[in-house]
Amino acid sequence: MENVQTAIAAVTFMGVIVLVMTEWVNLTVAAFLGALILVFTHVMTLNDAIEYVGRSHGTLGLFFGVMVMVRAFEPTKVFEYLATKMVILAQGKGKNLLLGIVAITTPICAVLPNATTVMLLAPLIPPIAEEVGVDFVPLLILMVFVANSSGLLTIVGDPATFIVGDAINMSFADYLAQLSLGGAISVAVLVAILPWLFPEIWRKKLDNLENLPHPKINHPRVLAVGSLIIGLVLTFFVVGESLPSPISPAAIALLGAALAMLLAHQSKIDSVNHILRDLDWSTLLFFMSFFVLIGGLEKTGIIGNMSGFLAVILGKNIFIGSLALLFFVGLLSSLVPNIPLVVAMVPLLKQYVVNVGLAPAEVLNPDFSGQFPMEVLPLFYAMMYGANLGGNGTLIGASSNVVAAGISELHGRRISFQTFLRYGLPVMVLQLITAAIYVTFRFLV
Repeated sequence: MENVQTAIAAVTFMGVIVLVMTEWVNLTVAAFLGALILVFTHVMTLNDAIEYVGRSHGTLGLFFGVMVMVRAFEPTKVFEYLATKMVILAQGKGKNLLLGIVAITTPICAVLPNATTVMLLAPLIPPIAEEVGVDFVPLLILMVFVANSSGLLTIVGDPATFIVGDAINMSFADYLAQLSLGGAISVAVLVAILPWLFPEIWRKKLDNLENLPHPKINHPRVLAVGSLIIGLVLTFFVVGESLPSPISPAAIALLGAALAMLLAHQSKIDSVNHILRDLDWSTLLFFMSFFVLIGGLEKTGIIGNMSGFLAVILGKNIFIGSLALLFFVGLLSSLVPNIPLVVAMVPLLKQYVVNVGLAPAEVLNPDFSGQFPMEVLPLFYAMMYGANLGGNGTLIGASSNVVAAGISELHGRRISFQTFLRYGLPVMVLQLITAAIYVTFRFLV
């Protein structure tokens, strides 16, 4: 019976991946059906499935809260106003616009989770593209690439990075000293290939800026209060978890959402029903379903058995193991959202270093607060780089990718798997190779 359940979990997971890649079925529907198959074949009970969804409550709460805040302030027309200002600052040149997206997204993603940054900034992209006269889909894809790459600048820039760093008890300062340069190099690689990646936009020039529409901000008083709410939320995103009584980013986002809905309702600029109706529920359902699919792999022992496979293949060779892990996790992260992937991979990697005698068994204790042996750390560093940069490969590789796809669909354009792959594959390959060179010379030679 166990072998049958293992086979069902594996086949269902691969089937969902195939459906998403071929686009025979909408990606949310494919993931949702896959999760239900695991329940109806008794691979897991409905309670098990809900438990795995519950483990991702932080991610889901964060996404929901930011979605509500962005939607609540749409009636003010602030996004259209900022879009016009960005085009004017870029002097109507596509080259400056691309570089501007990099310049704005990078520092924000260094202190906020990258999917959160995409939620906040992506609504600016469609009106900007319309004013310049270019397709907004490539601009959204660029924002995603920048968000995933610059998420490596600090330990809090990407949830996947934080999960791995927390697992090895790495501090914010240690991360800056050891790994931030690799993130900066990844962003630099992306900037270097912009003219070849987006040639049409790079050469685009809008000569007559005077003809641009100049939208006015509606409800300025409401927006002023809303700005205070957003400022409060952003501040607590940065400092909340370091307070004497820590506040998680998800809780902060949900509080911001509640205040934003209260403000919209009391000021009568929109109704709560309209705000909730317009949220990207399909993205939230996709993430919930995918967490259940990963839970099926974990419950049936597929993920656990992979640690034994690593021990057989890699032995104690940290050099080969780190590079192999970087590319393996990178490729896997292009097919599996990186947050559930690293959640599954962290205990696998810990078990591996214990199995081959490179770390004491105490590191398997969830409450372990000591230092990991220095010689095994490159393995975890490689996993960080692989999980983040591999997410640039395909549409489902990272949470920010799926968020951008949802926002694009809300504006009338669907980002297909093939379209994203055409841009993402060369970016992923170049960045993984660059990261491998950095890890080699920084930690392994």
